[in-house]
Amino acid sequence: MGHLETSLQKYAELVLKVGVNLQPGQVLYLGAPLECAELVRVLVRQAYEAGAKYVQVDWDDDAVTRARFEHASDESFSYYPQWVASSMEQLVESGGAVLQIDVPNPELYAGIDSAKVSAAMRAAAAARQTYKGYVRTNKMSWCLIIAPTAAWADKAYPDLPPSERINALWEAVFQMTRANLDDPVAAWKNHVQTLKSQCAKLTAKQYRKLRFTGPGTDLTVELAGRHIWAGGSSVNQNGIEFVCNLPTEEVFTMPRRSGANGTVTSTMPLNLQGTLVDRFSLTFQEGKVTDFSAEVGYEALKAFLETDDGARYLGEVALVPHDSPISRLNRVFYNTGVDENASCHFALGSAYPFNIEGGSELSTDELLARGANVSMVHEDFMIGSDQLDIDGELADGTWEPLFRKGNWVES
Repeated sequence: MGHLETSLQKYAELVLKVGVNLQPGQVLYLGAPLECAELVRVLVRQAYEAGAKYVQVDWDDDAVTRARFEHASDESFSYYPQWVASSMEQLVESGGAVLQIDVPNPELYAGIDSAKVSAAMRAAAAARQTYKGYVRTNKMSWCLIIAPTAAWADKAYPDLPPSERINALWEAVFQMTRANLDDPVAAWKNHVQTLKSQCAKLTAKQYRKLRFTGPGTDLTVELAGRHIWAGGSSVNQNGIEFVCNLPTEEVFTMPRRSGANGTVTSTMPLNLQGTLVDRFSLTFQEGKVTDFSAEVGYEALKAFLETDDGARYLGEVALVPHDSPISRLNRVFYNTGVDENASCHFALGSAYPFNIEGGSELSTDELLARGANVSMVHEDFMIGSDQLDIDGELADGTWEPLFRKGNWVES
């Protein structure tokens, strides 16, 4: 067995045992790009060996997606098949698990009218609201993983000869997911415990506000009352532990919807639903984005902010030390699931209800009353660097340093 094949076997085992934590007799939904067929076949084989009742593979292809935007009539873009959304709801309600190979192509919508893209995104978000609600409340085990495609490898490794890019990206994927270690499953159990310990300390602090300062950034963010920091692993409503992002290096919590004031500047490009947005800044007043700029992708950012009222408010604040495994690779990967784990970040859009005490049981109105943001969308953007400082305000009004030059201040 060659190096790549051995590593793929270890990666698949990690994904199924730690990521989605597949249980015997469970149905698994697996969404994947066509290009990732080799990994998909390994995952399916291992899933059945682990006792899966049934594995449903849902293939995705950039050329098929793009054909719609180039040739379909305008009314196509406000349509999303309700039966597709309903099938995902039924999967969750019947106890299934969801695994998605998440590799958005940053060039997918190059040259396409942004109005078509935003209309399609809005239609999908509206149809999938119930399913997305299940995701946000961890009703089921779900996991997003990564695997190389040609488009992604070309974007991430333009400095290498084309024939070497896919292999270089595979090596990076194995490194950032710890699949290159002798016992990745044990390594992940240790890593999850480290993140959990950090979360417990931060939750006990109950900071009222965090202040972020760095080049182009001076933003104060109030945190929701009785907030909970999460990270590492989650627990679904049946008590099964899972890791929803492989890799993950973040700890995150809920900002108060009306509590962001100041300006924040991005430190990495953002692949916003298939369009690259770069060198952008957002100005907040009482939680809402009141002004914004972008040197690249301004129209895509504008369309996103107009998705619904909640798209202009923060739903997540996440802390990641600059000195972490993905950041040490010293490369922008143009994949939010990767880049967000190399950098402190915020999310515009919906909050995760489990980030406040009792939040998973609350209605939309009750969540809003507790300071949570509610939206059809949730999009992370990166603000971390080796120049970012973060301070936290305690209940008695005193401030203490949390990050200096991008890394945790050791207490």
